[in-house]
Amino acid sequence: MTTLSPTLELACELIRRASVTPLDEGCQALMMARLAACGFTLEPMNIENVENFWARRGGEGPVLCFAGHTDVVPTGPLEAWQYPPFAPFIDEDGMLRGRGAADMKGSLAAMIVAVERFVADHPQHQGAIAFLITSDEEGPALYGTQAVVERLAARRERLDWCIVGEPSSTALVGDIVKNGRRGSLNGKLRVKGVQGHVAYPHLASNPIHLAAPALAELAAEHWDAGNAFFPPTSFQISNVHAGSGTTNVIPGELTCMFNFRFSTESTVEGLKQRVAQILEKHGLDWDIDWTLSGLPFLTEPGALLDAVSASIQAVTGRETKPSTTGGTSDGRFIATLGTQVVELGPVNATIHQVDERVLASDLDLLTEIYYQTLVRLLAA
Repeated sequence: MTTLSPTLELACELIRRASVTPLDEGCQALMMARLAACGFTLEPMNIENVENFWARRGGEGPVLCFAGHTDVVPTGPLEAWQYPPFAPFIDEDGMLRGRGAADMKGSLAAMIVAVERFVADHPQHQGAIAFLITSDEEGPALYGTQAVVERLAARRERLDWCIVGEPSSTALVGDIVKNGRRGSLNGKLRVKGVQGHVAYPHLASNPIHLAAPALAELAAEHWDAGNAFFPPTSFQISNVHAGSGTTNVIPGELTCMFNFRFSTESTVEGLKQRVAQILEKHGLDWDIDWTLSGLPFLTEPGALLDAVSASIQAVTGRETKPSTTGGTSDGRFIATLGTQVVELGPVNATIHQVDERVLASDLDLLTEIYYQTLVRLLAA
C-alpha cells in the first residue's frame, strides 16, 4: 500500500468529516490539536452556533495569518457521485477525490503541515504566525470570519499578511493567485403598477411594460472602465417576476433582483445614485432593498505578493499571475484590517461539483509553496 504524504493524510482525515455548512464535525478540533503541539495559543470563537478559531504563535513583529474554512457545500444527490463524497481516496489518475478536496480541505492540510515543518526548522522565527478558521464560509457567512474579524479589530490585533486557501489556480497549481476581489452589491427592485384585466389596459398600468426600458438602460449602462487591477464593473439581472401565472391579468407589481460586481473605480453610494437616476428618468413608482455582500479589496505588489510569487517560481518554475476576477471570499473581511491578502490554493476546476477532486501531488506542491513563503517572510 502506498504511503501518503503528511499533507495527504491530513487532507483525507478532514474530508472524512462530513462538515456540510455550517457544520464543522470535528475538523477544527483536529487542526487545533496539531497547532497546540507546535506551540500555538488557541482561542475558539463559537458565535451563534458557528465554530471558529483564532490561533497564534510568536511574539512582536509582523503577523502572517493563514485563513480558511472547514465547511463544504452540500453533496447533491449521492447517486450522482462516482464514489462516496466523504470516503476520500486517490484514484488511478492520482486524483484525490472527495467533497472539499479542492475547496478547501486540501489547502487547510497544506497550511498545517507547512507550518509544522517551518516551526520545527525555525523555532525562534520572527514575528508571529496565526490561523483564522471558520465553518461558515459556504453559507450566510454572518458569524464566521466577518464576526471574528470584528473581535480582532476591537482589540486591535495586528494582522499584516494573510494567505486565504481558496482554490485560486486554473490549470496548474500556482498559475493564478487572487490579490483582490470585486465588491458585490445586490438589489431587489420593486416597480408598482395597477392590476387589471388584459382586455381593459386603459384601466390598468402594466409594471412590466413600464420597467422594461429602464431595465434595458441599466443593462446597457457603462458603469466604469475598471483599472490596471480590476475589470469594468458589471451589472447583471438575475431574476424578474411579475404576475400570478394567468394570461388575462395585468400584474400590479414587478420584482427584479440584480447584482453589481464592482471595481475600486465605483462606490456603493455612487452606484445607488446612478440606478436611482435612471429609474427616476423613466418615471417609475419604485423602491429598492440593497444588500452589500462585500467591498472590493486589492493587495498591490509588495512583501506578501512578492514572497508568494517567488515561492511559486522556486517550487514550480512557473510565473504566477495576480488576478481579481471571480466571486467573493472571506478575504474581503480580513482586508478591512488593513491586511495584505492573497488567495492561493489548488486548481478550482471541480469545486462545488459532483465528484470534486484535485491532483494529489498538487497538495504537496502547495505545502512547499506555503513553507517557502513562511521562510521568505518570517525566517530568523
